Amino acid sequence: MPMLRRCLMLLVIFTLVTGANAANLVVRHVQPESDKDQRHQYFIELLELALSKTEASHGSYTTQTCAVRMMQDRALQQVQRKRCIDIVWTMTSLERESKLLAVRIPLLKGLLGQRVLMIRREDLRRFKDIQQLSELGQMRAGQGMGWPDIEILEYNRLPVIEGKTYEGLFGMLERGRFDYFPRGISEIDAELKQHQREGFVAEPRILLSYPAPIYYFVNPENTALAERLEQGLRLAIDDGSFDALFRKFNYHKLADLMENRLVFKLRNPSLHPKTPIDEDKLWVLPNLVKNLR
Repeated sequence: MPMLRRCLMLLVIFTLVTGANAANLVVRHVQPESDKDQRHQYFIELLELALSKTEASHGSYTTQTCAVRMMQDRALQQVQRKRCIDIVWTMTSLERESKLLAVRIPLLKGLLGQRVLMIRREDLRRFKDIQQLSELGQMRAGQGMGWPDIEILEYNRLPVIEGKTYEGLFGMLERGRFDYFPRGISEIDAELKQHQREGFVAEPRILLSYPAPIYYFVNPENTALAERLEQGLRLAIDDGSFDALFRKFNYHKLADLMENRLVFKLRNPSLHPKTPIDEDKLWVLPNLVKNLR
Protein backbone atom coordinates (compact mmCIF):
# COMPACT_ATOMS: atom_id res chain seq x y z
CA MET A 1 0.00 0.00 0.00
CA PRO A 2 2.69 2.53 0.91
CA MET A 3 4.40 1.74 -2.40
CA LEU A 4 1.15 2.27 -4.31
CA ARG A 5 0.55 5.57 -2.51
CA ARG A 6 4.08 6.69 -3.35
CA CYS A 7 3.63 5.80 -7.00
CA LEU A 8 0.36 7.70 -7.17
CA MET A 9 1.98 10.72 -5.56
CA LEU A 10 4.83 10.66 -8.06
CA LEU A 11 2.33 10.38 -10.91
CA VAL A 12 0.42 13.41 -9.63
CA ILE A 13 3.62 15.44 -9.30
CA PHE A 14 4.75 14.43 -12.79
CA THR A 15 1.36 15.37 -14.23
CA LEU A 16 1.39 18.76 -12.53
CA VAL A 17 4.93 19.55 -13.68
CA THR A 18 4.43 18.47 -17.28
CA GLY A 19 1.04 20.18 -17.38
CA ALA A 20 2.54 23.41 -16.15
CA ASN A 21 5.29 23.18 -18.73
CA ALA A 22 2.77 22.55 -21.52
CA ALA A 23 0.60 25.42 -20.37
CA ASN A 24 3.45 27.94 -20.24
CA LEU A 25 5.01 27.88 -23.66
CA VAL A 26 7.85 30.38 -24.09
CA VAL A 27 8.54 31.55 -27.66
CA ARG A 28 11.74 33.55 -28.10
CA HIS A 29 12.14 35.78 -31.13
CA VAL A 30 14.56 38.25 -32.69
CA GLN A 31 14.77 41.96 -32.05
CA PRO A 32 15.08 44.59 -34.85
CA GLU A 33 18.41 44.65 -36.67
CA SER A 34 18.94 48.35 -35.90
CA ASP A 35 17.33 51.21 -33.96
CA LYS A 36 15.68 52.40 -37.19
CA ASP A 37 14.41 48.97 -38.25
CA GLN A 38 10.60 48.96 -38.00
CA ARG A 39 9.97 45.82 -40.05
CA HIS A 40 9.32 43.45 -37.16
CA GLN A 41 6.33 44.88 -35.28
CA TYR A 42 3.67 43.39 -37.57
CA PHE A 43 5.20 39.90 -37.35
CA ILE A 44 5.43 40.07 -33.56
CA GLU A 45 1.79 41.09 -33.27
CA LEU A 46 0.78 38.36 -35.74
CA LEU A 47 2.75 35.81 -33.69
CA GLU A 48 0.88 36.91 -30.57
CA LEU A 49 -2.41 36.63 -32.46
CA ALA A 50 -1.70 33.08 -33.69
CA LEU A 51 -0.69 31.93 -30.21
CA SER A 52 -3.71 33.56 -28.58
CA LYS A 53 -6.07 31.80 -31.01
CA THR A 54 -4.78 28.44 -29.74
CA GLU A 55 -4.55 29.27 -26.05
CA ALA A 56 -7.71 27.34 -25.18
CA SER A 57 -6.52 24.20 -26.96
CA HIS A 58 -2.76 24.38 -26.32
CA GLY A 59 -2.32 26.36 -23.11
CA SER A 60 -0.89 29.73 -22.14
CA TYR A 61 2.23 31.23 -23.68
CA THR A 62 4.82 33.97 -23.29
CA THR A 63 6.86 35.66 -26.01
CA GLN A 64 10.34 36.97 -25.31
CA THR A 65 12.73 39.12 -27.32
CA CYS A 66 16.29 37.84 -27.57
CA ALA A 67 18.72 40.26 -25.90
CA VAL A 68 21.27 39.78 -28.67
CA ARG A 69 20.85 41.75 -31.90
CA MET A 70 21.62 39.63 -34.95
CA MET A 71 21.47 39.72 -38.73
CA GLN A 72 19.16 37.46 -40.71
CA ASP A 73 21.68 34.72 -41.48
CA ARG A 74 22.73 34.42 -37.85
CA ALA A 75 19.10 34.34 -36.68
CA LEU A 76 18.44 31.38 -38.98
CA GLN A 77 21.50 29.61 -37.60
CA GLN A 78 20.38 30.24 -34.02
CA VAL A 79 17.00 28.65 -34.67
CA GLN A 80 18.70 25.70 -36.30
CA ARG A 81 21.00 25.29 -33.27
CA LYS A 82 18.22 25.92 -30.71
CA ARG A 83 20.03 28.92 -29.27
CA CYS A 84 18.55 32.21 -28.06
CA ILE A 85 15.50 32.16 -30.38
CA ASP A 86 12.79 29.65 -31.29
CA ILE A 87 11.31 31.38 -34.32
CA VAL A 88 12.27 33.68 -37.15
CA TRP A 89 10.18 35.30 -39.87
CA THR A 90 11.83 35.62 -43.23
CA MET A 91 11.45 35.10 -46.95
CA THR A 92 11.48 31.46 -47.93
CA SER A 93 13.84 29.57 -50.23
CA LEU A 94 14.61 25.94 -51.01
CA GLU A 95 17.73 26.12 -48.85
CA ARG A 96 15.90 27.59 -45.87
CA GLU A 97 13.11 25.04 -46.09
CA SER A 98 15.68 22.23 -46.20
CA LYS A 99 17.26 23.37 -42.92
CA LEU A 100 14.25 24.67 -40.96
CA LEU A 101 10.56 23.88 -40.64
CA ALA A 102 8.42 26.40 -42.49
CA VAL A 103 4.89 27.30 -41.47
CA ARG A 104 3.57 27.78 -45.00
CA ILE A 105 1.20 30.67 -44.43
CA PRO A 106 2.40 33.82 -46.31
CA LEU A 107 2.47 36.39 -43.52
CA LEU A 108 2.35 39.38 -45.87
CA LYS A 109 -0.02 37.67 -48.31
CA GLY A 110 2.50 37.99 -51.15
CA LEU A 111 3.32 41.69 -50.78
CA LEU A 112 6.99 41.09 -50.00
CA GLY A 113 7.65 40.00 -53.58
CA GLN A 114 6.30 43.27 -54.98
CA ARG A 115 9.42 45.43 -55.02
CA VAL A 116 9.71 49.17 -55.50
CA LEU A 117 13.14 50.64 -56.17
CA MET A 118 14.67 52.93 -53.56
CA ILE A 119 17.07 55.26 -55.35
CA ARG A 120 18.97 58.52 -54.84
CA ARG A 121 16.84 61.54 -55.75
CA GLU A 122 19.43 62.79 -58.21
CA ASP A 123 19.15 59.51 -60.15
CA LEU A 124 15.46 59.84 -61.04
CA ARG A 125 16.37 60.89 -64.58
CA ARG A 126 18.52 57.78 -65.08
CA PHE A 127 15.51 55.54 -64.47
CA LYS A 128 12.73 57.46 -66.26
CA ASP A 129 13.36 56.02 -69.74
CA ILE A 130 13.76 52.35 -68.74
CA GLN A 131 11.28 50.17 -70.63
CA GLN A 132 12.96 46.75 -70.69
CA LEU A 133 14.34 44.50 -67.98
CA SER A 134 17.62 44.36 -69.91
CA GLU A 135 17.96 48.14 -69.46
CA LEU A 136 17.54 47.79 -65.71
CA GLY A 137 20.17 45.06 -65.94
CA GLN A 138 22.76 47.71 -66.80
CA MET A 139 22.44 49.02 -63.23
CA ARG A 140 23.37 47.41 -59.92
CA ALA A 141 20.95 46.37 -57.19
CA GLY A 142 21.85 46.26 -53.51
CA GLN A 143 20.93 43.34 -51.24
CA GLY A 144 21.88 41.98 -47.86
CA MET A 145 24.37 39.13 -47.64
CA GLY A 146 22.56 35.79 -47.67
CA TRP A 147 19.17 37.18 -48.73
CA PRO A 148 17.25 34.84 -51.09
CA ASP A 149 16.50 37.80 -53.38
CA ILE A 150 20.10 37.69 -54.59
CA GLU A 151 19.55 34.38 -56.36
CA ILE A 152 16.29 35.66 -57.89
CA LEU A 153 17.77 38.90 -59.19
CA GLU A 154 20.89 37.25 -60.58
CA TYR A 155 18.84 34.45 -62.17
CA ASN A 156 16.93 37.19 -64.02
CA ARG A 157 20.21 38.86 -65.05
CA LEU A 158 20.11 41.78 -62.64
CA PRO A 159 23.58 42.39 -61.13
CA VAL A 160 23.74 42.56 -57.33
CA ILE A 161 26.12 44.17 -54.84
CA GLU A 162 25.93 42.59 -51.37
CA GLY A 163 26.14 44.41 -48.04
CA LYS A 164 26.97 42.89 -44.67
CA THR A 165 24.25 44.58 -42.61
CA TYR A 166 20.73 45.90 -43.18
CA GLU A 167 21.54 49.41 -41.96
CA GLY A 168 24.79 49.44 -43.90
CA LEU A 169 22.92 49.00 -47.18
CA PHE A 170 21.46 52.51 -46.90
CA GLY A 171 24.94 53.96 -46.52
CA MET A 172 26.11 51.99 -49.54
CA LEU A 173 23.23 53.37 -51.61
CA GLU A 174 24.03 56.91 -50.47
CA ARG A 175 27.70 56.50 -51.47
CA GLY A 176 26.82 55.09 -54.90
CA ARG A 177 28.06 51.55 -54.29
CA PHE A 178 24.95 50.39 -56.12
CA ASP A 179 22.17 52.15 -58.06
CA TYR A 180 18.94 50.90 -56.49
CA PHE A 181 17.70 49.00 -53.46
CA PRO A 182 14.61 46.85 -54.21
CA ARG A 183 12.27 47.15 -51.22
CA GLY A 184 9.03 45.36 -50.46
CA ILE A 185 6.05 47.58 -51.12
CA SER A 186 5.15 47.10 -47.45
CA GLU A 187 8.59 48.28 -46.29
CA ILE A 188 9.63 51.27 -48.35
CA ASP A 189 7.50 54.08 -46.86
CA ALA A 190 8.73 53.51 -43.31
CA GLU A 191 12.33 53.18 -44.52
CA LEU A 192 12.17 56.43 -46.49
CA LYS A 193 10.90 58.22 -43.36
CA GLN A 194 13.74 56.73 -41.32
CA HIS A 195 16.31 57.89 -43.89
CA GLN A 196 15.07 61.33 -44.90
CA ARG A 197 18.51 62.87 -44.42
CA GLU A 198 19.98 60.79 -47.24
CA GLY A 199 17.49 62.10 -49.81
CA PHE A 200 16.27 58.73 -51.05
CA VAL A 201 13.03 58.40 -53.05
CA ALA A 202 10.84 55.62 -54.35
CA GLU A 203 11.30 55.30 -58.11
CA PRO A 204 7.74 56.08 -59.37
CA ARG A 205 7.33 53.78 -62.39
CA ILE A 206 9.00 50.38 -62.03
CA LEU A 207 7.83 47.37 -60.03
CA LEU A 208 9.76 44.11 -59.72
CA SER A 209 7.33 41.27 -59.09
CA TYR A 210 8.16 37.73 -57.99
CA PRO A 211 6.64 35.12 -55.66
CA ALA A 212 8.42 35.57 -52.32
CA PRO A 213 6.31 34.47 -49.36
CA ILE A 214 7.59 35.29 -45.90
CA TYR A 215 6.93 32.52 -43.36
CA TYR A 216 7.52 31.74 -39.72
CA PHE A 217 10.38 29.23 -39.43
CA VAL A 218 11.14 27.01 -36.43
CA ASN A 219 13.60 24.24 -35.66
CA PRO A 220 12.70 21.03 -37.57
CA GLU A 221 12.24 19.19 -34.28
CA ASN A 222 9.78 21.78 -32.96
CA THR A 223 6.79 20.36 -34.80
CA ALA A 224 4.46 21.19 -31.90
CA LEU A 225 5.13 24.92 -32.26
CA ALA A 226 4.84 24.77 -36.06
CA GLU A 227 1.49 22.98 -35.86
CA ARG A 228 0.19 25.40 -33.23
CA LEU A 229 1.19 28.41 -35.33
CA GLU A 230 -0.41 27.06 -38.49
CA GLN A 231 -3.61 26.25 -36.62
CA GLY A 232 -3.66 29.69 -35.00
CA LEU A 233 -2.98 31.53 -38.26
CA ARG A 234 -5.70 29.61 -40.08
CA LEU A 235 -8.17 30.36 -37.28
CA ALA A 236 -7.25 34.03 -37.55
CA ILE A 237 -7.73 33.94 -41.32
CA ASP A 238 -11.14 32.29 -40.99
CA ASP A 239 -12.48 34.66 -38.30
CA GLY A 240 -11.13 37.81 -39.96
CA SER A 241 -8.63 38.81 -37.26
CA PHE A 242 -5.66 38.16 -39.58
CA ASP A 243 -7.06 40.66 -42.09
CA ALA A 244 -7.91 43.09 -39.29
CA LEU A 245 -4.23 43.18 -38.28
CA PHE A 246 -3.23 43.42 -41.95
CA ARG A 247 -5.48 46.50 -42.24
CA LYS A 248 -4.17 47.97 -38.97
CA PHE A 249 -0.77 48.29 -40.67
CA ASN A 250 -2.47 49.65 -43.84
CA TYR A 251 -1.10 46.80 -45.91
CA HIS A 252 -4.48 46.37 -47.64
CA LYS A 253 -3.97 49.74 -49.37
CA LEU A 254 -0.65 48.80 -50.93
CA ALA A 255 -2.12 46.79 -53.80
CA ASP A 256 -3.48 50.07 -55.21
CA LEU A 257 0.06 51.45 -55.38
CA MET A 258 0.97 48.70 -57.85
CA GLU A 259 -1.48 49.97 -60.48
CA ASN A 260 -0.16 51.84 -63.51
CA ARG A 261 3.41 50.70 -62.91
CA LEU A 262 5.73 49.07 -65.40
CA VAL A 263 5.88 45.52 -63.99
CA PHE A 264 8.91 43.32 -64.58
CA LYS A 265 7.90 39.76 -63.66
CA LEU A 266 10.83 37.77 -62.36
CA ARG A 267 11.06 34.01 -61.98
CA ASN A 268 11.96 32.64 -58.54
CA PRO A 269 14.08 29.50 -59.12
CA SER A 270 14.14 28.78 -55.38
CA LEU A 271 10.38 28.59 -54.78
CA HIS A 272 9.43 25.37 -52.98
CA PRO A 273 6.98 23.14 -54.92
CA LYS A 274 4.75 22.98 -51.82
CA THR A 275 4.20 26.76 -51.78
CA PRO A 276 0.40 27.17 -51.35
CA ILE A 277 -0.04 29.11 -54.58
CA ASP A 278 -3.57 27.78 -55.18
CA GLU A 279 -5.01 28.83 -51.79
CA ASP A 280 -6.48 32.14 -52.89
CA LYS A 281 -7.39 33.29 -49.37
CA LEU A 282 -3.70 33.38 -48.41
CA TRP A 283 -2.77 36.03 -50.99
CA VAL A 284 -3.77 39.65 -51.46
CA LEU A 285 -3.46 39.26 -55.26
CA PRO A 286 -3.87 35.52 -55.95
CA ASN A 287 -4.01 35.77 -59.74
CA LEU A 288 -0.76 37.73 -59.85
CA VAL A 289 1.02 35.09 -57.76
CA LYS A 290 -0.27 32.26 -59.97
CA ASN A 291 1.00 34.06 -63.08
CA LEU A 292 4.49 34.29 -61.55
CA ARG A 293 4.95 30.53 -61.15
